[in-house]
Amino acid sequence: MNVDITRLKSGLTVITDPMPALESAAFGVWVNAGTRHEIPAEMGISHMLEHMAFKGTRRRTARAIVEEIEAVGGYLNAYTSRGQTAFHARTLRADVALGLDILADILTEPSFLPEEIERERQVVLQELGQARDTPDEIIFDHLQATVYPDQPMGFPILGNDDTVSGFGENALRAYMERHYRADQMVLIASGAVRHEEVLALAEEKFAAVPSGSAPKPAPARYAGGDLRLDEDHEQVHITFGFPGVASADPLNYVAQVYVTALGGGMSSRLFQEVREKRGLCYSVYAFLNSFRDSGMIGIYAGTGAEAASELSQVVAAQMADIAETLTVAEVERAKAQLRAGLLMGLERPAARAEQIAGHMLSFGRVVPVAELVEGLDAVDVEAVRGFAGQVIETDMPALVALGPVARVESYEKFAARFGSR
Repeated sequence: MNVDITRLKSGLTVITDPMPALESAAFGVWVNAGTRHEIPAEMGISHMLEHMAFKGTRRRTARAIVEEIEAVGGYLNAYTSRGQTAFHARTLRADVALGLDILADILTEPSFLPEEIERERQVVLQELGQARDTPDEIIFDHLQATVYPDQPMGFPILGNDDTVSGFGENALRAYMERHYRADQMVLIASGAVRHEEVLALAEEKFAAVPSGSAPKPAPARYAGGDLRLDEDHEQVHITFGFPGVASADPLNYVAQVYVTALGGGMSSRLFQEVREKRGLCYSVYAFLNSFRDSGMIGIYAGTGAEAASELSQVVAAQMADIAETLTVAEVERAKAQLRAGLLMGLERPAARAEQIAGHMLSFGRVVPVAELVEGLDAVDVEAVRGFAGQVIETDMPALVALGPVARVESYEKFAARFGSR
């Protein structure tokens, strides 16, 4: 990537990533404000604000917003995560100015009409109900809350019925006033764009974004723990959590390779042992969630009630075994998967913009692709084995189970498989 970066006087950072051969562009604004920036009474307000951004401005109705972008064949979307909220679009080259005008409009002039707030509140409440009816999704909220208890990092992104029911115009504007500031925003455009043109549009259309500092989120504190929710489902959905690494930690490359070798594909240890050899489940995988100041290694599996106890034993055994017997071939295969995923993503402007945003919000700079590849290539089997040994030394793993949980191994037995043994 050959990016151009300019920081406006207001503090807004503008980044372009030209791909001259393309006829379309992906662009958006990433705001350094998400779930972890909320207080208890605001739980879910970042997500509610994301929804409300498309429900009308002083110049456009909700219908006009979608009709204008779709009239040129483009699209708008948004998402909320623990650390940020993103508003993004894709259009043809000739319509980038329109897309940026709409994005600026929804971020600087939202109308927050009472009837629209009430209508969207019902939509979010329906979304909450749907999440509760989807055990293989809602369990990750339970895992997050167990690993990071009594702190914003553990809040559910959607909030809960009580908090969502209380959001009104004053709460939305107050949150936006505190956190939606120019120096907390990054405008990124990738594809058929020119830096000078995007910069001129940004200076004109985002001039109303306030400057000044925003409150910093509370530090994340990993805790671990146990949660069982006995519910009427066909399967037991189980997640395991362990301390991970922060996004800027030099060990992040090692952690990525470890997670991929452990449970990142069909050739991984967990997939081969748990599914292929023992037939204990249909879906099993490991993942790495890295934040600015913390991280979590997680494992998910869905299994039958009778096999739940065996599953936790097999997972613990595989985690212990990989620390001793991981091979060079496994490490090289994991690195190849990660390298290919990174490089293939560079072929899509939306993925490039997303990657740039992640770098800026985590590291404060755009990390060159060559540096990323070099970091992966430097990982060797000894480093991954050593990291695997650190993971299983934790005295506070997390175990969260949802469904018919009677046969899930007790937390005491599971935790005893880890720590200083």
